[in-house]
Amino acid sequence: MTDTALLFDSLPSILYGLWNTLWICSLGCVLAIMLGLLVAVLRLGLPKPLGWLLRGYVELMRGTPFLVVLFIIYAGGPSIGLRFSAPVSGVLSLGLYGAAYFSEIFRSGFNAIPRGQIEAANMLGLPRRYQLLHIRIPQMMRLVIPPGSNQVVILMKESALLAVISVDELTKTAMQIVNQNYVVMAPYIEVGLLYWLAIELVARGGYWLERRYQHASRDT
Repeated sequence: MTDTALLFDSLPSILYGLWNTLWICSLGCVLAIMLGLLVAVLRLGLPKPLGWLLRGYVELMRGTPFLVVLFIIYAGGPSIGLRFSAPVSGVLSLGLYGAAYFSEIFRSGFNAIPRGQIEAANMLGLPRRYQLLHIRIPQMMRLVIPPGSNQVVILMKESALLAVISVDELTKTAMQIVNQNYVVMAPYIEVGLLYWLAIELVARGGYWLERRYQHASRDT
Protein backbone atom coordinates (compact mmCIF):
# COMPACT_ATOMS: atom_id res chain seq x y z
CA MET A 1 0.00 0.00 0.00
CA THR A 2 1.36 3.43 -0.97
CA ASP A 3 1.70 6.20 1.58
CA THR A 4 -1.13 8.18 -0.05
CA ALA A 5 -3.46 5.20 -0.06
CA LEU A 6 -2.57 4.47 3.56
CA LEU A 7 -3.39 8.03 4.58
CA PHE A 8 -6.89 7.79 3.11
CA ASP A 9 -7.42 4.25 4.37
CA SER A 10 -6.43 5.17 7.93
CA LEU A 11 -8.32 8.47 8.01
CA PRO A 12 -11.33 7.15 10.02
CA SER A 13 -9.00 5.73 12.69
CA ILE A 14 -6.99 8.95 12.78
CA LEU A 15 -10.13 11.07 13.16
CA TYR A 16 -11.33 8.81 15.97
CA GLY A 17 -7.97 9.27 17.70
CA LEU A 18 -8.23 13.03 17.17
CA TRP A 19 -11.69 13.07 18.75
CA ASN A 20 -10.41 11.18 21.80
CA THR A 21 -7.46 13.54 22.12
CA LEU A 22 -9.69 16.60 21.92
CA TRP A 23 -12.32 15.56 24.45
CA ILE A 24 -9.81 14.16 26.93
CA CYS A 25 -7.63 17.27 26.68
CA SER A 26 -10.65 19.58 26.91
CA LEU A 27 -11.97 17.96 30.09
CA GLY A 28 -8.47 17.69 31.55
CA CYS A 29 -7.74 21.38 30.90
CA VAL A 30 -11.10 22.49 32.32
CA LEU A 31 -10.41 20.44 35.45
CA ALA A 32 -6.87 21.84 35.67
CA ILE A 33 -8.09 25.44 35.36
CA MET A 34 -10.85 24.99 37.95
CA LEU A 35 -8.59 23.24 40.46
CA GLY A 36 -5.75 25.67 39.79
CA LEU A 37 -8.01 28.67 40.42
CA LEU A 38 -9.34 27.05 43.60
CA VAL A 39 -5.82 26.41 44.90
CA ALA A 40 -4.71 29.96 44.04
CA VAL A 41 -7.74 31.50 45.74
CA LEU A 42 -7.36 29.35 48.85
CA ARG A 43 -3.71 30.28 49.14
CA LEU A 44 -4.74 33.94 49.26
CA GLY A 45 -6.72 33.58 52.47
CA LEU A 46 -5.84 30.36 54.26
CA PRO A 47 -3.67 30.33 57.40
CA LYS A 48 -0.03 29.52 56.74
CA PRO A 49 -0.11 25.84 57.84
CA LEU A 50 -2.94 25.06 55.38
CA GLY A 51 -1.28 27.21 52.75
CA TRP A 52 1.88 25.14 53.15
CA LEU A 53 -0.12 21.98 52.35
CA LEU A 54 -1.36 23.48 49.11
CA ARG A 55 2.11 24.72 48.28
CA GLY A 56 3.41 21.20 48.93
CA TYR A 57 0.88 19.82 46.43
CA VAL A 58 1.96 22.38 43.85
CA GLU A 59 5.66 21.70 44.31
CA LEU A 60 5.12 17.93 44.29
CA MET A 61 3.21 18.00 41.02
CA ARG A 62 5.61 20.43 39.38
CA GLY A 63 8.54 18.23 40.38
CA THR A 64 6.99 14.95 39.19
CA PRO A 65 6.97 13.87 35.52
CA PHE A 66 3.49 13.62 34.03
CA LEU A 67 4.09 9.98 33.12
CA VAL A 68 4.64 9.12 36.79
CA VAL A 69 1.41 10.90 37.79
CA LEU A 70 -0.41 8.98 35.05
CA PHE A 71 0.90 5.61 36.28
CA ILE A 72 0.05 6.42 39.90
CA ILE A 73 -3.57 7.19 39.05
CA TYR A 74 -4.12 4.43 36.47
CA ALA A 75 -2.01 1.58 37.88
CA GLY A 76 -1.74 2.62 41.51
CA GLY A 77 -5.35 3.61 42.05
CA PRO A 78 -6.69 0.02 42.32
CA SER A 79 -4.37 -0.64 45.28
CA ILE A 80 -6.38 1.87 47.33
CA GLY A 81 -9.75 0.94 45.86
CA LEU A 82 -9.87 3.53 43.07
CA ARG A 83 -10.38 1.98 39.65
CA PHE A 84 -10.59 4.32 36.68
CA SER A 85 -10.81 3.55 33.00
CA ALA A 86 -7.89 4.63 30.85
CA PRO A 87 -9.64 7.74 29.43
CA VAL A 88 -10.86 8.82 32.88
CA SER A 89 -7.35 8.30 34.26
CA GLY A 90 -6.07 10.52 31.48
CA VAL A 91 -8.52 13.30 32.32
CA LEU A 92 -7.73 13.11 36.04
CA SER A 93 -3.99 13.02 35.44
CA LEU A 94 -4.05 16.03 33.13
CA GLY A 95 -6.30 17.89 35.58
CA LEU A 96 -4.28 17.21 38.73
CA TYR A 97 -0.95 17.74 36.99
CA GLY A 98 -2.01 20.89 35.15
CA ALA A 99 -3.72 22.39 38.21
CA ALA A 100 -0.36 22.88 39.91
CA TYR A 101 0.92 24.96 37.00
CA PHE A 102 -2.30 26.90 36.57
CA SER A 103 -2.38 27.71 40.28
CA GLU A 104 1.04 29.35 39.98
CA ILE A 105 -0.08 31.23 36.87
CA PHE A 106 -3.16 32.51 38.70
CA ARG A 107 -1.15 33.33 41.82
CA SER A 108 1.24 35.42 39.76
CA GLY A 109 -1.74 37.18 38.20
CA PHE A 110 -3.20 37.99 41.61
CA ASN A 111 0.16 39.31 42.81
CA ALA A 112 0.43 41.58 39.75
CA ILE A 113 -2.74 43.49 40.67
CA PRO A 114 -1.75 46.90 42.12
CA ARG A 115 -1.83 46.73 45.89
CA GLY A 116 -3.49 50.13 46.05
CA GLN A 117 -6.68 48.75 44.53
CA ILE A 118 -7.02 46.13 47.26
CA GLU A 119 -6.28 48.71 49.96
CA ALA A 120 -8.91 51.05 48.49
CA ALA A 121 -11.47 48.23 48.45
CA ASN A 122 -10.69 47.47 52.09
CA MET A 123 -11.10 51.14 53.02
CA LEU A 124 -14.50 51.17 51.33
CA GLY A 125 -15.52 48.17 53.39
CA LEU A 126 -16.11 45.89 50.42
CA PRO A 127 -16.49 42.23 51.47
CA ARG A 128 -13.60 39.95 50.53
CA ARG A 129 -15.93 37.82 48.40
CA TYR A 130 -16.96 40.90 46.41
CA GLN A 131 -13.32 41.93 46.00
CA LEU A 132 -12.44 38.46 44.75
CA LEU A 133 -15.29 38.15 42.24
CA HIS A 134 -15.40 41.73 40.94
CA ILE A 135 -11.87 43.09 41.36
CA ARG A 136 -9.24 40.38 41.68
CA ILE A 137 -10.41 37.59 39.37
CA PRO A 138 -11.42 39.83 36.39
CA GLN A 139 -8.10 41.67 36.44
CA MET A 140 -6.13 38.50 37.04
CA MET A 141 -7.77 36.79 34.05
CA ARG A 142 -6.60 39.56 31.73
CA LEU A 143 -3.02 39.05 32.87
CA VAL A 144 -2.84 35.27 32.67
CA ILE A 145 -4.25 34.61 29.18
CA PRO A 146 -0.83 34.29 27.45
CA PRO A 147 0.77 31.92 30.02
CA GLY A 148 -2.53 30.11 30.45
CA SER A 149 -2.81 29.46 26.71
CA ASN A 150 0.77 28.21 26.69
CA GLN A 151 -0.03 25.80 29.54
CA VAL A 152 -2.99 24.39 27.61
CA VAL A 153 -0.64 23.76 24.69
CA ILE A 154 1.79 21.95 27.00
CA LEU A 155 -0.99 19.74 28.38
CA MET A 156 -2.09 18.86 24.85
CA LYS A 157 1.42 17.73 24.05
CA GLU A 158 1.65 15.77 27.30
CA SER A 159 -1.56 13.93 26.33
CA ALA A 160 0.47 11.94 23.80
CA LEU A 161 1.77 9.93 26.79
CA LEU A 162 -1.74 8.53 27.30
CA ALA A 163 -0.79 6.03 24.60
CA VAL A 164 1.18 4.06 27.20
CA ILE A 165 -2.05 3.21 29.08
CA SER A 166 -3.79 2.21 25.84
CA VAL A 167 -5.96 5.29 25.35
CA ASP A 168 -6.91 5.39 21.66
CA GLU A 169 -5.75 8.96 21.12
CA LEU A 170 -3.72 10.30 18.19
CA THR A 171 -0.32 8.90 19.11
CA LYS A 172 -1.68 5.46 19.99
CA THR A 173 -3.61 5.38 16.72
CA ALA A 174 -0.47 6.23 14.75
CA MET A 175 1.46 3.48 16.55
CA GLN A 176 -1.22 0.94 15.68
CA ILE A 177 -1.21 1.94 12.02
CA VAL A 178 2.58 1.69 11.89
CA ASN A 179 2.55 -1.76 13.51
CA GLN A 180 -0.12 -3.03 11.12
CA ASN A 181 1.30 -1.65 7.88
CA TYR A 182 5.06 -1.32 8.56
CA VAL A 183 4.95 2.23 7.21
CA VAL A 184 6.41 4.79 9.60
CA MET A 185 6.60 8.23 8.01
CA ALA A 186 3.08 8.81 6.69
CA PRO A 187 1.08 8.05 9.88
CA TYR A 188 3.35 10.06 12.16
CA ILE A 189 3.46 13.01 9.76
CA GLU A 190 -0.33 12.96 9.53
CA VAL A 191 -0.69 12.84 13.32
CA GLY A 192 1.97 15.52 13.77
CA LEU A 193 0.08 17.85 11.45
CA LEU A 194 -3.16 17.28 13.35
CA TYR A 195 -1.42 18.06 16.65
CA TRP A 196 0.00 21.21 15.08
CA LEU A 197 -3.45 22.25 13.80
CA ALA A 198 -5.11 21.70 17.20
CA ILE A 199 -2.35 23.58 19.02
CA GLU A 200 -2.47 26.41 16.47
CA LEU A 201 -6.21 26.79 17.10
CA VAL A 202 -5.58 26.98 20.86
CA ALA A 203 -2.88 29.62 20.31
CA ARG A 204 -5.13 31.65 18.02
CA GLY A 205 -7.92 31.43 20.58
CA GLY A 206 -5.54 32.76 23.21
CA TYR A 207 -4.53 35.68 20.97
CA TRP A 208 -8.21 36.47 20.35
CA LEU A 209 -9.03 36.48 24.06
CA GLU A 210 -6.02 38.64 24.81
CA ARG A 211 -7.01 41.24 22.20
CA ARG A 212 -10.62 41.18 23.40
CA TYR A 213 -9.61 41.88 27.00
CA GLN A 214 -7.26 44.64 25.85
CA HIS A 215 -10.06 46.34 23.89
CA ALA A 216 -12.44 45.93 26.84
CA SER A 217 -9.92 47.51 29.23
CA ARG A 218 -9.47 50.49 26.87
CA ASP A 219 -13.23 50.99 26.58
CA THR A 220 -13.60 51.05 30.36
